[in-house]
Amino acid sequence: MHPGSVPSSAPSASSGARPDSPDGGAGTTDHGARRSDRDRRVGRRRPTRTAFVGRRATPTVRKFSPEYLRRTRDGMWAESREALADLSLADRTRVLDAGCGTGELSRVLDAETPGEVVCVDADTDLLGVARRETGLSTVAGDAVRLPFVDDAFDLVVCQALLVNLPDPSEALDSFVRVSSELVAAVEPDNAAVGVESTVSAEVALERSVRESYIEGVRTDVALGDRLPDIFEAAGLRDVRTRRHFHRKVTQPPYDELELEDAARKANGAGVAAHETELRRTLSDAEYDALRRDWREMGRSVVEQMREERYRRAEVVPFDVVVGRVPE
Repeated sequence: MHPGSVPSSAPSASSGARPDSPDGGAGTTDHGARRSDRDRRVGRRRPTRTAFVGRRATPTVRKFSPEYLRRTRDGMWAESREALADLSLADRTRVLDAGCGTGELSRVLDAETPGEVVCVDADTDLLGVARRETGLSTVAGDAVRLPFVDDAFDLVVCQALLVNLPDPSEALDSFVRVSSELVAAVEPDNAAVGVESTVSAEVALERSVRESYIEGVRTDVALGDRLPDIFEAAGLRDVRTRRHFHRKVTQPPYDELELEDAARKANGAGVAAHETELRRTLSDAEYDALRRDWREMGRSVVEQMREERYRRAEVVPFDVVVGRVPE
């Protein structure tokens, strides 16, 4: 979720986002050490390899615009890629970016690995952007029914995909099938976002909206720190996790996207875009009051921007979880 186009609310950055590790590499946890003795190996077929098996793409994920993905992912890996260390990108020969969107992670993968990077997404509009902007191979396909043969890649990875699926385990099962070695996911913990702002009302309002949105949305958008258990349930071994903090700062001079975000706050569009989710938890009166307060807050943001006084910092924690496919 993004503060301009999607309602967001959060505890303060000092408590919710744990910015004590701003470099994004907040240590590694080996979840294999706490596995039970129960055998979770999964059966794996090994047919003759082909590059691609044609299947019809049927979207099962919430849709997002290219503009939204740019706003929320821009610069995510610019400061540090330490949290990607367990993906062993330098050793990969064929990598799949599942649910690639417009290719934000794909570009990072391509820069860090000597191997081939393939992008797959069910949204052909986003896939077209990824093809134009990355020059990488693209395939239309659903993450829960990946159109590839078994063991086609030695790494399958996704970014901010599982939080938008009704059943993340279905996608992981598909990832395990087409990977011969590693499966990884980079997923946000939207319940632990930290916000600071020079507009005093913004932090509390965003917290309120975010909490209502998380309660009303049909997928688990705060999945982040529960991913290791889901990986282990999928039969993955040697599960490791690192936490990466995506810090976004708004300050003068403001760019076009930041000005658009402020306008969406002032006209209430960011809240209205998620009216369905918010109304699942709010009464009509509560929703109307929230939207009114949100617009008032947005006007204060616009006013401070005109005077070049507006400052905002948002820290979104992402959990990078990697597991090894059983032989």
